Amino acid sequence: MNRSPEERRVAEIMAERTGTCADDWYLVYRARHGMLVALEAVREELGEGHVVTQLLTCCTAVDPILAAGLEPVYAEISRCAASICPEKLEMPARTRAVMLQHTYGIVDERDSALLAEKAHAAGALVIEDCAHGLGRMARTAGGRAVADISVHSFGVEKMLHTQFGGAIWVNPDASFASVRSRIRQRMEALPVAGSHLTSLTRTFVFWNRVYNHLPHGMARALRQTLTAVGLFEPAVSDEERRGAVSHEPLRPSSEICQRVIDAFAALDGDMRTRAEATATYAAELADVPGVELFSSGCTDPAQPLLKFPILVGDRQTADRITEEVCAAGYYTSTWYRPYLGPGVLDEAAYRVPADTRSIPSCMRIIDTVATLPTDQGEAGARAVAAIVRRVVSS
Repeated sequence: MNRSPEERRVAEIMAERTGTCADDWYLVYRARHGMLVALEAVREELGEGHVVTQLLTCCTAVDPILAAGLEPVYAEISRCAASICPEKLEMPARTRAVMLQHTYGIVDERDSALLAEKAHAAGALVIEDCAHGLGRMARTAGGRAVADISVHSFGVEKMLHTQFGGAIWVNPDASFASVRSRIRQRMEALPVAGSHLTSLTRTFVFWNRVYNHLPHGMARALRQTLTAVGLFEPAVSDEERRGAVSHEPLRPSSEICQRVIDAFAALDGDMRTRAEATATYAAELADVPGVELFSSGCTDPAQPLLKFPILVGDRQTADRITEEVCAAGYYTSTWYRPYLGPGVLDEAAYRVPADTRSIPSCMRIIDTVATLPTDQGEAGARAVAAIVRRVVSS
């Protein structure tokens, strides 16, 4: 594969952080591009069928399923880790893949291994979504990676402050040899994002600052206009909220890769800060009436969560917590309310079930979750926890 020195270096960094081989890592302009390539290979080699995923996710994690010609099926999720519950996993006869999402950065090793075992027994691949947990992969007790494909994001509101880019890892020991081979061939042949798209990645932060200083209606109109004429690259386009994937899959340019390399220098410090906040929240909110903690990951101070999720009594309380935390100067937003964030424009395209009674835990989390910021360390987490206590007690 003809990689630029910068692309090769990012692959080496991912390999170093995960104990894998750089030759098994492939870079993409956006993580959803890597997921699309993988799912297209699944369909081409295994045939049409279903992909088991969850409603508590971003629409861009489901778009590749639809764009690949496969059908999403929404499973019940665990109240421990906000990812698919292996004990309740039901797979249609033609299930081709199961999505293992490490929601908020919670990596539940036991559930992940059990999920992979059940998926493999049914002849389905496991595609691991590590968008919230960059460089962290679920492993068995013996240290073996559980996933066949692992997808990592360098994108907007993720662990790196680079806004664009992603990587996928193809497990060389996975059983699906024909799928692996097709993914590798396609990834090696991907074109590189050109100068125009690269230039749009430079102005992304600038334009978002402009939008934030305008009235909502004016900001939306300007965003839509600039997107339509090709002068702005949104984090999630309206096209992607209807079930498509913007752009054909691309590799990142050398300039984008260099930004990723530079950002990795600060990642370890950021992860320590987030782990401190996670541990602080777990201690401060453990016995607060009206607050329910997720029992896996959140109580482990070693996990540097991207957001710290809590469940409260109702949606109004959760939204008030978010508002008051932001008003105090600690930026956060609720992931994922609405489901398939930031909300889709055509639910029928996403095969959203009319009856969600079979996924009560998922719907309870969507309705009552508040996601607290973890980028301010111990002191900030104590201040945010005090806000949470005050809101729920009132």
